[in-house]
Amino acid sequence: MIRLTSDYRSKGVAVVAIMPNDPTSIRLDELGYTDMGDSFEEMKRRAAEKHYNFPYLYDGKTEEVAKKYGPIATPHVFIFDKDRKLRYSGRVDDVEKPGKTPSTLDTRNAIEALLAGKEPPVKTTKVFGCSIKWAEKSDWIEKAKQEWAKEPVKMDTITADGIRDLVKNGSDKLRLINVWATWCGPCVAEFPDLVDINRMYRRRDFEFISISADEPAKRAKALQFLQKSQASNINYIFNIDDKYKLIEAIDPKWQGALPYTLLVEPGGKVVYAKEGPVDAAALKKLIVDDPVIGRYY
Repeated sequence: MIRLTSDYRSKGVAVVAIMPNDPTSIRLDELGYTDMGDSFEEMKRRAAEKHYNFPYLYDGKTEEVAKKYGPIATPHVFIFDKDRKLRYSGRVDDVEKPGKTPSTLDTRNAIEALLAGKEPPVKTTKVFGCSIKWAEKSDWIEKAKQEWAKEPVKMDTITADGIRDLVKNGSDKLRLINVWATWCGPCVAEFPDLVDINRMYRRRDFEFISISADEPAKRAKALQFLQKSQASNINYIFNIDDKYKLIEAIDPKWQGALPYTLLVEPGGKVVYAKEGPVDAAALKKLIVDDPVIGRYY
């Protein structure tokens, strides 16, 4: 879209992108291939990050404009001539993954034909992509909340050797490990973000593991917090009250302040280590940009 805008702006072609989705109709588990949702604030962040050279408009609040155009999925292109007559409706090209090379450039072909005073060679195509998140789908969110609330929340004990095995990551998944405690304010404050991250990516090659640094005698309290947080991921509590053995098992470089978060690739490569609260937006970007996960099907 950026290249399309650059190539045709001087030829009298204007490109406008419209975001039609109602952000309240998107479940977290529909966002497994991205680091952002479809809120207006996230749109502005994406536009700045990608240096969009075209207007990027928000229609998610009312979807009034989108309903008049009638998109089937995103992306869906509509090309109008100088008299505002619709001349093409369909796909950008015949591939969905940016890394692949398209063989049919339907949108460009239509633009070239119209600039030459000709009929587009193809006037309409089917489109492939994410369905439009119409406001009518907002009940999906409530249904998701009900489903998540029913998921069992468990917590097991773990030894120092067990923790070292976790960090070695013999799985085939990208592993997010968070060390926390009920008495740690920043831990408690950031935990909902980690639960959301798990809900976003757990259908991918990803897993979230929490390790409580509470005293073993406080296990019931720690489990109660996890249940209240609906943390249906893998949860552990360190089996002894020796925090220094916990620190050494997780990461000898860690100074011991909580929370502490690691992102570990299969084979044990640590790609992210953070003492203190995480930046959830930055962490999601790291996860989805990691080659173990990726942004595309």
